[in-house]
Amino acid sequence: MDRKILDLYTDFLISSEGIRTATALSAMLDGAISHDKITRFLSGEDYDSKVLWKHVKSTVRSLESEDGVLIFDDTIEAKPHTDENDVVCWHFDHTQGRSVKGINLLSALVRYGDTALPVAFEVVRKDQEYEDPKTGKKKRKSRQTKNEMFRAMVQTCIQNRLLFKYVLADSWFASKENMAWVKRKKDFVFAIKNNRLVALSLGEKLRGQFKSISSLELEKDEAVQVYIQGLKFPVLLVKQIFKNKDGSTGVLFLVCSDLALNYHRITEIYKKRWRIEEYHKSIKSNTGLAKSPTRTIRTQCNHIFSCICAYIKLECLNLTHHLNHFALKNKLVIKANRAAFLELQKLRAAHARA
Repeated sequence: MDRKILDLYTDFLISSEGIRTATALSAMLDGAISHDKITRFLSGEDYDSKVLWKHVKSTVRSLESEDGVLIFDDTIEAKPHTDENDVVCWHFDHTQGRSVKGINLLSALVRYGDTALPVAFEVVRKDQEYEDPKTGKKKRKSRQTKNEMFRAMVQTCIQNRLLFKYVLADSWFASKENMAWVKRKKDFVFAIKNNRLVALSLGEKLRGQFKSISSLELEKDEAVQVYIQGLKFPVLLVKQIFKNKDGSTGVLFLVCSDLALNYHRITEIYKKRWRIEEYHKSIKSNTGLAKSPTRTIRTQCNHIFSCICAYIKLECLNLTHHLNHFALKNKLVIKANRAAFLELQKLRAAHARA
């Protein structure tokens, strides 16, 4: 990988607005680097999680601590006008309750204190076609499920000797297979749906006496030991009640494999998961995740990789300047607008003299 080009390209992604093209970057550099060289960087080789780890490893090692958490989530970024392929295709977006044409990105972030850095990622590739038995229409699916990707990414992070204590994820990843797999290596705090079945004691579990989580009467600030149906070991279950922005009341159930924790500690740890939502917002708004005209699968995936590296750059700048990503971006925009304004004044003055 040409690190010089990556450094220039990520600077370009952060400092620019609108569509990010190789031609625009070359023009910004007054042709010092040709647009062909930038295109070759994006199409030369596959930049995957292994390359990302090499890129971010030294920064992670300088920050790592015992209270680290590994956070997982996926996001979908719409690209409705790009030709469909294995990467840009239709994905069901549970936040909107419908399918969206775009990119589905699964990421793992490690968080130490207030700093969160991406350490692994997978772009979902739906590379298999099948016929929907109900409609008869051709559809796409991935050879690997997101839960399989999740487990592989956790394993990779462990093999990289990443220092973290808990794995955090929302209810989408709270399958019994994922819980059992993670527990063999680490502890977890997952959100869980209220229709999952649990037993309140080992005896009830052995007798098959399971109840839905929604039917339980949990006390405020209480962590109850339960057995999830299909899971061999017990977990702690807590119920969080909170106010939404619209004034309505929301309920969130969490399960934790570390039986030594209490309600307050479990909820405190799970709050750290929110940083991955901020990460998704930043790579979409501040690095132009969907604003690339790349057409091939490799160049599209390498642009995504570069957007993740641009996020890392913003996170490191935040450490130094104590400005969040949006404040940093706004500062650059103001500087750019000021430079454009002054240049316009010079042009008008020259016109007046002519």
